[in-house]
Amino acid sequence: MTAITAVPAGTVARRSRSTARSFMVAGATVLGILVIIALAAPILAPHGPETVDADQVLGAPSLIHPFGSDVLGRDVLSRVMFGLRSSLLVALSSVALSCVVAIPLGIVAGYAGGWADTAISRTLDMILVLPALLLAITFIAILGPGSTVAALAIAVIYLPILARVMRASTLVVVRNEYVIGARARGAGHFRTVIGHVAPNALAPVIVQASVLSAFALQLEAGLSFLGLGTQPPTPSLGGMLSDGRDVLTQAPWVEIFPGLAIVVAVLAFTFLGEGLRRAFDPQGVTS
Repeated sequence: MTAITAVPAGTVARRSRSTARSFMVAGATVLGILVIIALAAPILAPHGPETVDADQVLGAPSLIHPFGSDVLGRDVLSRVMFGLRSSLLVALSSVALSCVVAIPLGIVAGYAGGWADTAISRTLDMILVLPALLLAITFIAILGPGSTVAALAIAVIYLPILARVMRASTLVVVRNEYVIGARARGAGHFRTVIGHVAPNALAPVIVQASVLSAFALQLEAGLSFLGLGTQPPTPSLGGMLSDGRDVLTQAPWVEIFPGLAIVVAVLAFTFLGEGLRRAFDPQGVTS
């Protein structure tokens, strides 16, 4: 019979921290590189994103055009850089806007309870039951297409998710002794929330926000693919996929490189979120 050796708890904890650190470093590094590329696109791009070269229509990758050129002879590499800029801006701004609204709502619902919790939770549930893409298309149908409207629509879609995570985390935190002690010492509700509840309840929301950023990027790409997100002449990764679908067999690089950019960005957000979850949310509050 083979003996089973127990692994010390300290060893398991160290392995968990090491894994979390590896995920976070990998995700943050790749995401940082992508952000730098996006911000420095006007400097790094070898050509203008709308510069047309009639002699390079559907040109294969070369030294002049490393990612090839599209149906109008525009440099795919330059357009990927500028498209990454647009897609990241919409994804990050939408999640940030959603957090600004969701965090206070979740704190009020979890801390106050009673009718406030019921009113906030039921309202958020009404948003949550609607399909994400359908809700986004409805917003755009009312307000018109564009990156700003797309960011607003995505923010509304993820509002109930982030608010519910914040509420659940707040319900856990308010039961801790330091919160009860603060109230016993005469601290007001506002001081208790700002000084004790909010700082200790934010970690799961940060984890969830990083994961939702990956989905926001995909949703933005989907909307742009349908012509409802970022509008021409501004490049976007989803718009590039839409432009290249008719020449996929003739010039696959027009589709491959924007698609790879989306995949790398989504993986970066996912790895960062997984690392944060392992580090800040070991009990799985956000799962």
